[in-house]
Amino acid sequence: MLSEKSKLRFAVIGCGFWSQFQIAAWHELEGVELVAVYNRSVEKACDTALKFGVPHYYDKIEELFRNEQLDFVDIITDVDTHAQFINMALEHNVAVICQKPLTADFKTAETLVAKAIKRNIPFFVHENFRWQLPIRKLKIAIDSGVIGNVFKARVSFCSAFPVFDNQPFLATLDQFILTDIGSHIFDIVRYLFGDAENIYCKTKTVNKKIKGEDVANAFLEMQNGIHCYAEMSYASILEKEVFPQTLVLVEGEQGSIELAPGFELKITTRHGSTSSVIQPEMYNWVDPDYAVVHSCIVDINRNFRDALLNGYDAETSAADNLKTLQLVFAAYQSAAEGKAISVNTNFVYEH
Repeated sequence: MLSEKSKLRFAVIGCGFWSQFQIAAWHELEGVELVAVYNRSVEKACDTALKFGVPHYYDKIEELFRNEQLDFVDIITDVDTHAQFINMALEHNVAVICQKPLTADFKTAETLVAKAIKRNIPFFVHENFRWQLPIRKLKIAIDSGVIGNVFKARVSFCSAFPVFDNQPFLATLDQFILTDIGSHIFDIVRYLFGDAENIYCKTKTVNKKIKGEDVANAFLEMQNGIHCYAEMSYASILEKEVFPQTLVLVEGEQGSIELAPGFELKITTRHGSTSSVIQPEMYNWVDPDYAVVHSCIVDINRNFRDALLNGYDAETSAADNLKTLQLVFAAYQSAAEGKAISVNTNFVYEH
């Protein structure tokens, strides 16, 4: 057990757009206490502390670690700062939850995971898309065997939602959609169908006002033989704008399962079709445009809390997330070289 105290004491590092929802999600759970926030802008740190009733705020990260007795930190900053803050937490023997993508390169991520394992410090990644209720229900349906052995799937996140309006820094990234949405989509693929054997990917920049790619299409051959097509786009003007829903079609020997627009889960066999609608939890703090994403933050945070209290790995441990991150960088390599890339998922670690 990490802590014998009645509540796990934690700090949030970064007070930007997503932190406001992650803090609200933490407030839905018992057994945790947010004692401090940090941001490089003291005004933003102060505003966040006042909004959520947090007793302490900092604009100097060294002071936070020096002054606070912490069980864990929740890092919600840009990817370029992740390694710095993770290293600092590990040096202070503080457990880490970090926003995805874990780091801007794979070697750094491997090094950080190895360091946490060596020091026996819990290290998790906030990869929340697999925790969306429709995705969880889809997984249950697949595992029920109702459609028999799965041989083919498509996982799709295609939208024209103006994501750059509330996160303008995304437009400045040299690498965009594969690191931003691709990490989510590839993690869903792994959650539903296991690990990949190889990946072939093509990318494109349609929006001329951004630096990175806003379209990516990847074909993955999974280790169990399933063929999976993962597509993502922020340039798709479609009849139905379903942002931020992930659409999935799974084909098996005895039928198919579709996660369709409006969170409709449809199961089709030779005997006919059934349909149900799976709505996300509508907490009073969620943005309706992001409801399915925001509500599942409570569920992943609950998994983090329980893992920390009971001494086991969270579902999205940093060691496991290396396999998702590897797919992101393998996709970029495939797009650059114009060929399929074999995926090595043999990172060995001990609990």
